[in-house]
Amino acid sequence: MNISTATKGRGERERERERERERMATGLGKILVFGGTGYLGKHVVRTSIKMGHPTYVYGRPVTPNSNPSNSKVELHKEFQSMGVILIQGELSEHEKLVSLIKQVEIVISAIGTPYVMEQLRIIDAIKVAGNVKRFIPSDFGCEEDLITAVLPPFQDLLEKKKKIRRATEATGVPFTFLSSTCFGAYFLSFLLHPHDKYSEELTIYGTGESKAVFTREEDIAIYIIRAANDPRTCNRTVLFQPSKNILSQLELVSLWEKKTGRSYNKVFVYEEELVKLSETSPHPENVRAAIIHSIFVKGDMANFEIREDDQMEVSKLYPEVEYTTVDQLLDDFVANPPEFHYVEL
Repeated sequence: MNISTATKGRGERERERERERERMATGLGKILVFGGTGYLGKHVVRTSIKMGHPTYVYGRPVTPNSNPSNSKVELHKEFQSMGVILIQGELSEHEKLVSLIKQVEIVISAIGTPYVMEQLRIIDAIKVAGNVKRFIPSDFGCEEDLITAVLPPFQDLLEKKKKIRRATEATGVPFTFLSSTCFGAYFLSFLLHPHDKYSEELTIYGTGESKAVFTREEDIAIYIIRAANDPRTCNRTVLFQPSKNILSQLELVSLWEKKTGRSYNKVFVYEEELVKLSETSPHPENVRAAIIHSIFVKGDMANFEIREDDQMEVSKLYPEVEYTTVDQLLDDFVANPPEFHYVEL
């Protein structure tokens, strides 16, 4: 055996033993994340580790021949350096899932939209394992149990998410549903194009007056881990409505113009055009049009009241968490303009 390899193996085993000692000392439960290298999942994994949880990530294999510049390869390296335990496999490997789930207390799914129904495999494994103290499905975004009358392409997605909720409830396993509304950096970048220094136009959907809720992705991850450990959120729905982050498109553009010192020509895309795009565009453009219609024309993210009997709001649950305001996030955009890339639908 190569001496350096043997030394590395002993070092990894010692680190694992140290993590186990820390877990026993702190009482922090082990967390398993599905979709941990995805758009939101990577923030959940980082936060879980930072908050002291032994953290496992289950995902598709990354082979030695994978492109070294691939983001998932780089994330794997980052996670390993942080002490994340990576397990590679497919969701179809039922026995492997059950064996892994038996080792943890909390299961969080952050798998992407195209794979929503694959969570039924996770739920089946959780039922068989029989030890999970909290399950959080990949249910982030709008509150599907409250939103009605959305356009068909979006409704199809919401129906799938409802099926996952009902399947989760039927297991009898403690759960928490989290509706984080708009991913802050993603949607603000989509609306304001901070990376485009030359464009003189911004698109306004509908009249621009409907309110939406924006929460920075890193803050969403903090609230997810906090809720996963909170007895108050057991079998409840947790909603995101931080008061400083509820704004209309027109308010956002005005704020952005003040910060950049620029004046933009506003190009309006009205409801009728979005409806037509949702009916005639190919996938996934039809879904995007329907989502934009729901959020920015109908205002579905912000036009409902929270039911106190079975719903909770994060900024009231955790007032000690200093969430990032839209104003602060736009300051970051001015200093470091992000490029925009669509998430997979």
